[in-house]
Amino acid sequence: MNTLKRSTHPRPFLSSGRFATALLTAAIMSASTQAIAQDDDPIKVGILHSLSGTMAISETVLKDTVEMLIEQQNQAGGLLGRQLEAVVVDPASNWPLFAERARELLDQEEVDVIFGNWTSVSRKSVLPVVEELNGLLFYPVQYEGEESSENVFYTGAAPNQQAIPAVEYLINEVGIERFALVGTDYVYPRTTNRILEAFLKDEHGIADEDIMVNYTPFGHSDWQNIVAEIRRFGEEGKPTAVISTVNGDANVPFYTELSNQGIDAADIPVIAFSVGEQELTGIDTGPLVGHLAAWNYFMSVDNDDNYDFIDAWIEYTGDDMAVTNDPMEAHYIGFNMWAEAVRKAGTTDVDTVKDAIIGVTVPNLSGGYAAMMPNHHITKPVLIGEIQDNGQFDIVWQTPSTVAGDAWSDYLPGSRDLIADWRKPMECGNFNVVNGSCGGSTAAEEAEAALAE
Repeated sequence: MNTLKRSTHPRPFLSSGRFATALLTAAIMSASTQAIAQDDDPIKVGILHSLSGTMAISETVLKDTVEMLIEQQNQAGGLLGRQLEAVVVDPASNWPLFAERARELLDQEEVDVIFGNWTSVSRKSVLPVVEELNGLLFYPVQYEGEESSENVFYTGAAPNQQAIPAVEYLINEVGIERFALVGTDYVYPRTTNRILEAFLKDEHGIADEDIMVNYTPFGHSDWQNIVAEIRRFGEEGKPTAVISTVNGDANVPFYTELSNQGIDAADIPVIAFSVGEQELTGIDTGPLVGHLAAWNYFMSVDNDDNYDFIDAWIEYTGDDMAVTNDPMEAHYIGFNMWAEAVRKAGTTDVDTVKDAIIGVTVPNLSGGYAAMMPNHHITKPVLIGEIQDNGQFDIVWQTPSTVAGDAWSDYLPGSRDLIADWRKPMECGNFNVVNGSCGGSTAAEEAEAALAE
C-alpha cells in the first residue's frame, strides 16, 4: 500500500522580517495580476429591449442601435483601453420580466451600464432594481415626467419637450379648439393626458366638453368604434385634433382604420408622440399624408452628422431602406454622454460616472448639442413633422433653440413645487422648494402602482 511520506529535504528558514517581506511581495504580485486581468476585462454594456411581443416593432431597432454604437466604439479603440461587450436580454414586452432581466444584468452579468426600456411601465418596473443594485440606466424614449432618479438618465423627451409644445402648435398655428386624447392604457398616456388636460383648461380655457379621452390595451386591434367616435366628436362645429399616445403595434390598425373611415389630416389631424419612421414602415402612408408627429429628431433633418449616422446605420443593417428615428438618436446621445463621462472619470465606477456626467455636452443629430442637466434630463430641440407618402416627415415647425427637460410638471398641483438636482449637497430628485425637504425615493411604490394599472 502506498503511503505519503514527509519530505526529507530541508525547508528554507525565513526570519520574521523576511517572511513579512515575502508576504507583502506576494500580495503586491497578486493585486497586480488582478489589476491586469481587470484592465483586460471588457466593459459590459447591458441592452434591455423587447425583442418579442407587442413592443418589438419599436424596440428591436434600439437594441441594434446600441450594438452598432458598441461596434463603432470598439473600432475606435474602446474605452479606457478596454473593449466593450454587449449583453443582450429579451424582456419580451412583459413588464415584470423587465425587472428580472435588469437584476440579471446587474447581479449576474455585472454590466457597467444599461441602455433600455420603451414603455414607462417597464421603466417603473426596473427603477427599484437599478436603485437597489446601484446600476446606471439610460432611458431613450419620451415619457410623462414626474420622476428623477439618481440611477436613471432620461435622454428622451419630458412633457415640456414634446407634449406641451405640440399642443401649443396645434392651438397657435392650426387653430385647434377640441382635443381627442387617445392612448394606450398605462402610466405614460394617463399621466401625460392629466398634464395636458390641466394645461388646456388652465392655460387656454378649453372646456371639459371639448376634451375627449380614450384608452385601449396594448396590442389593441379593433379601432372601428373608437375612430367612429372620434369622427363624431370632430363633427360638432369646432376644429378638432387627436393627440395620440398609442404605443407599439396597435398603431398599425389605428391608422388603418382612420384611413378606412376617410379621416384625413384636413378634417381631423392626428399628432402622435409614439409614432416615428420605424412604425410607419408597416403602414400604407399614402392616406396618412399630413398627419403629424412631435419628436426631437426626424430622419429627414438636413445635417451632415445626421447623414453620417444614416449611412452608418444602412451599412450596419445591410438594408438600403433602413430608417432612423428619435429614440435611436436618444441612444446615440446617451451612449456618447456615458462614454465621455467614463473618459472624464477615468473609470466605469457607477458613483464616479454619475458625478462626472453632469454638464457633459455632446452633439445631437439635428445640428446642435445636448447637455446633461443636474436633474438627469437633457437639452433637446422640439420638432413637428408632417407625414409624407414615402414614410418620412417634413419638418413644419421647430423651437428656435434647445429646451431643457423638466422632471416635474408646472401644471400638476403635486409637482409644481418640486425640483430635481443630483449635485452635492442637494442630491435629491424631488426637493420641495416650499417646505425645503427631499421626498426621497418612491421607486418601489411607483413600480407597484404602474404594474397594477
